[in-house]
Amino acid sequence: MGRSLPPLPWFRAFEASARHLSFTAAATEIGLTQSAVSQQIKALETRLRVALFTRQARGLALTDDGRRLLPQVSAALERLAVATDMFDVGPVEQVLTVAMSVSIAQWVVAPRLAGFAATHPGLRLRILSAIWPDDFHSAMADVEIRFGSRKQAGDGALELTPNRLVALKAPSLDAPLQKAPLIETVGTSDGWRSWSKARGMNGLSPTLFADSYGMALHLAAYGSGVALASELLAGHALQTGQLVRAHPAAIDGKEGYYLSINHPSQAAQDFHIWLLEQLG
Repeated sequence: MGRSLPPLPWFRAFEASARHLSFTAAATEIGLTQSAVSQQIKALETRLRVALFTRQARGLALTDDGRRLLPQVSAALERLAVATDMFDVGPVEQVLTVAMSVSIAQWVVAPRLAGFAATHPGLRLRILSAIWPDDFHSAMADVEIRFGSRKQAGDGALELTPNRLVALKAPSLDAPLQKAPLIETVGTSDGWRSWSKARGMNGLSPTLFADSYGMALHLAAYGSGVALASELLAGHALQTGQLVRAHPAAIDGKEGYYLSINHPSQAAQDFHIWLLEQLG
C-alpha cells in the first residue's frame, strides 16, 4: 500500500499562502479564517517534518523546502482543475442547481427535502455540496448557501438564522458539561473558550476536534461528546430528539450561513421561500 497523502485542503492553504506570503490574504481567497489556514499549514509542516515558512514581523517568507514544494503543488492543483473542468457543464435547462455547504446539505436540507420535491413534481433538483469558494464558482449554481463571514458572503446574501452557537449532545450522554468530552470545530472564530468566558465557566477544554460544525454534530449525535455548533444546523435534530441541549446558554456566531440567488427563476425563488419557511 502506498503512503497516504496529506489532505488536499492543506495543499490549497499552502499554495495560497505561498503566493500571497500572508495567511490572512490566503484565508480571504479560499474562504477560511486566518486561524484555520495557519493550523493547516502547521499540520502540513508537521506531516512533512520540515518548515515551509519563516514567520517574520512583516509577513511570511518561504524556506528552501517551501520553495522546492511550491512548483509541484501549484502544478498538481492546476492539473486537478483542468481534469474536473471537462465534467462541469454548468446548469442544465429545467434543472435547479443548488450549491451549499456540506453541513447545510446534511443537517438542514436533506431531512426536509422530500417536502419540497413533493410540491414541485416536475422539477429536477441538482444538489452540490461544496467546501472551497472555488467549488461554488465552478458549480455555476442557481442558488448558493455559503458558510463564512458577512464580508465573505458578499452583498445581497441573506443570513440564515438563528446564528447562535449552542452546546449539543446525544440524549444518551449523561455526563455533566464540566465532565463530558467537548468537541471543538476548528477554523471558526468562536469556540468553547468564548462560550465559557461568556458564561463565567472556567476550566472547559475541548479534547475532540472536527473540521466543520456538521462533523461536530455527527460526533455528538453518536455520543462522542458535547459539540458547540450552529443552532441553525441542529434545528431538525433537536426537534426529532436526535440531539438535545447540554446547556441552555448560547453565544452569537461570528460566521454563519448565507443564502443567495445567482440566476433568478421561479424554481430558485420557490426554493428560497421554502427554505426560509423551514427555518422559521
